[in-house]
Amino acid sequence: MARLRPVWLLLLSLTCLALFPDLAFAAGDAANADGPVLGSRLPLWTCIPFAGILLSIALFPLVAPEFWHHHYPKISAFWALAFGVPFLIGYGGEAFDAVVHIYVIDYIPFIILLWALFTISGGILVRGTLKGSPVVNTGLLLIGTLLASVVGTTGASMLLIRPMIRANGWRIHKTHLVVFFIFLVSNVGGSLTPLGDPPLFLGFLHHVPFFWTLHLFPSYAVVSVMLLVGFFLMDSYYFKKEPDDAKAKAQAEESVPLKVVGLHNFLYLGGVIAFVLFSGSVKLGEFSLGHTHVYIQNVVRDVGLIVLGLASLKTTASALRDENEFTWGPIAEVAYLFAGIFMTIIPALAILGAGTDGAMGWLVEGVQSDLSYFWVTGGLSSFLDNAPTYLTFFQTALGGLHCDPGVVCGEAEKVTILIAEHERTLLAISAGAVFMGANTYIGNAPNFMVKAIAEESGVAMPSFFGYIVRWSLPILVPCFIVVTLIFFL
Repeated sequence: MARLRPVWLLLLSLTCLALFPDLAFAAGDAANADGPVLGSRLPLWTCIPFAGILLSIALFPLVAPEFWHHHYPKISAFWALAFGVPFLIGYGGEAFDAVVHIYVIDYIPFIILLWALFTISGGILVRGTLKGSPVVNTGLLLIGTLLASVVGTTGASMLLIRPMIRANGWRIHKTHLVVFFIFLVSNVGGSLTPLGDPPLFLGFLHHVPFFWTLHLFPSYAVVSVMLLVGFFLMDSYYFKKEPDDAKAKAQAEESVPLKVVGLHNFLYLGGVIAFVLFSGSVKLGEFSLGHTHVYIQNVVRDVGLIVLGLASLKTTASALRDENEFTWGPIAEVAYLFAGIFMTIIPALAILGAGTDGAMGWLVEGVQSDLSYFWVTGGLSSFLDNAPTYLTFFQTALGGLHCDPGVVCGEAEKVTILIAEHERTLLAISAGAVFMGANTYIGNAPNFMVKAIAEESGVAMPSFFGYIVRWSLPILVPCFIVVTLIFFL
């Protein structure tokens, strides 16, 4: 490893010089800039490191799988530093504030929530005989899809992915099981409440009523039914292709009644839901880290989630976790890769956040119809963090609204007008952000975790581009076209 370090440093230096040759000289101008927001001054090519980390995730597992397996944290760090170092040099305090904001407000709470759900759900084990058949598998996906809006897409995914894999351990054809699991349980299923997916929770924090998201049920039902029916037909096809002797052996196994152990962990899951609702409903004041405002109720939530996760580790027998094939690998992979993604995503989100004044102003300005809100919000949510993408177009929709003369017109009042007069626009933004997180592995955090758990269990998962080309484009996009024709045209 010692021999590799100078190479990494050289590559980092060359990348910084190649991508940001003028940033160091822009420091004085940036420091004195008191008018335009940062996103309006960042050129589009500052997003190159973000594209670099995405391409690394896509290509390294294909062309150098062993290297990737051993060095993906370093690759993630390389792209983060390739953007972060010249960004801090060139934009000084503004850049520092942006980095503090993305990690303190977004990344750290994001990882704490995922870690808590991953740890707690890893202490819940389904014992007994679940024999993987088209009916059983479709039933598991249906349960997960319904559960995701209650305990979140991450909670439902971590609860059910291992039972799903164990039930089909005897089968040869298993990739489609995990892919449809990502489609339904890790994404579409989180559409009905703010607890289901981060964009909807963000909407709740910005005055969208808690139960308004139930208005997404018609589009949720259409996509869910199409995917469940498509899955049943595909699973039936692959089930018939399984060797007869394997089927006979699976059927001959003694049936053991189903039993859920580690039930006390459901109390901890309830605690997670309670802390999330608490942070969105209670105001305890705030403090500042530089120009980043940190809300005390969010700190209480994060500390509470850590305590719940540690309590689960303390009160759940290690033998039970071993039987559940629980390891820290999947959450570690998500933590390392998303640490790099969150750093390199800063310019993309800042440029989008600048609206029509940013380098992608043409895109924001072109979003006028419900159809465009659905597809643009969804398309960007497939590759960017879907929560800030949702918020960008949520604010875009509010920006064109005006209250009656003499009426106080704050955000809450505008949201009321949006729901009363342009509800379909908010439905399009919400559905696009949640549904299309399934388009790529990085579209939603549970996607990566499910993929990692499946690969640890020996399931051959498609590559980054393979997932898009072979699965999401031919299966999801037609479903979204149907939703467009029915609801957003």
